[in-house]
Amino acid sequence: MAASDTPMPGALDGVMVLDLSRILAGPTATQLLGDLGATVIKVENPKTGGDDTRGWGPHYARNADGSNSDLSAYFMAANRNKQSIAVDLSTPEGQQTVRALAARADVVIENYKPDGLVKYGLDHASLRAAHPGLVYCSISGYGQTGPNRSQPGYDLMAQGFGGIMSITGDPEGVPTKVGVGIADVMCGMYATIGILAALRHRDATGEGQHIDLSLVDASMAWLINEGLNFLTSGKAPERRGNAHPNIVPYDAFAVADGHFLLAVGNDAQFARFCDVIGQPETAADPAFATNVARIENRVALMARIRPVLATWRKDEILAALHAVSVPAGPINTIPEALSSDQAQARGAVQQIAGEGFAEPSLSVLGNPLKFSATPVRYRYPPPRFGEHTQDILETWLPKK
Repeated sequence: MAASDTPMPGALDGVMVLDLSRILAGPTATQLLGDLGATVIKVENPKTGGDDTRGWGPHYARNADGSNSDLSAYFMAANRNKQSIAVDLSTPEGQQTVRALAARADVVIENYKPDGLVKYGLDHASLRAAHPGLVYCSISGYGQTGPNRSQPGYDLMAQGFGGIMSITGDPEGVPTKVGVGIADVMCGMYATIGILAALRHRDATGEGQHIDLSLVDASMAWLINEGLNFLTSGKAPERRGNAHPNIVPYDAFAVADGHFLLAVGNDAQFARFCDVIGQPETAADPAFATNVARIENRVALMARIRPVLATWRKDEILAALHAVSVPAGPINTIPEALSSDQAQARGAVQQIAGEGFAEPSLSVLGNPLKFSATPVRYRYPPPRFGEHTQDILETWLPKK
């Protein structure tokens, strides 16, 4: 599924976003808004060479001469559909440029430490006093209030503080972070939802507002069932590796040539699973016949089914379970996932044409949203640092 310069409108056409954020949470939110059609102007610091992640290699898009560009794979993951302007916020000229752009914007998003933009007159109170309809979103590690408000926030710290690491990893191993910056990404998604809701309110009332969002708040919000398990029982959840606290069997299992995933969601599925592996008596056993019983007798059940599963080959057990509608699947590597027929059918990888690179287009991960009337558009590749400075100044701040 190739990217297209379709003339169909984006859902957020006409919305202008001034992006003062960097790293991952804020850029994730603004990339999503850009995918939906918003004009996103990314403000980058010329003293540092722009967003920190431009230098977070080792992998980079290559220039036409084969050298590394300033587009690291990390930066490209969260910065398509944006235009970059180089502005030094520490100077009066830079501050005036950003204030003038904010006057044209619908949304400002930033991830400085709390009160970090006050000295520049670019904090939410200052900008919204001049522009009451402005939606201003602040992302920080711990939020604008609370005893930890001044502490810096990184994804690893949020995963640790928010609790998710305590239930991730092998039960006998160390607490383990999720393999990608999930606290940042989920915070960016919450930010996107909050911005869209605030725009809806602004359009109805003319009133802008301040959105205060933190990595840690977001991380605790998506503890979902394990958070409620604790709140309901008072007992701290445990690390179970790939096992599920509320469903059994639900885990990764070894087979003769690797591993596969099994997720038995109800008692009827369990009975069919037992038929497939030649153990109908296990499904009939009162110790295992219901999910409640299987949770109570988890260890005994694993001792019964793991040795049997180890005799199967992966393709054979998956085919047998799929044939009777028992949820099971492979554990793909990232190359296997992104090159799969399903990924190709759903546009999981997109190509964006770009000039001055060794390849005619850049590969990016596709947006999962499929709209019938306002499709996601891949309009701009991730920008070079300051690439659009002159165009932005001439288009948005023309001299009188």
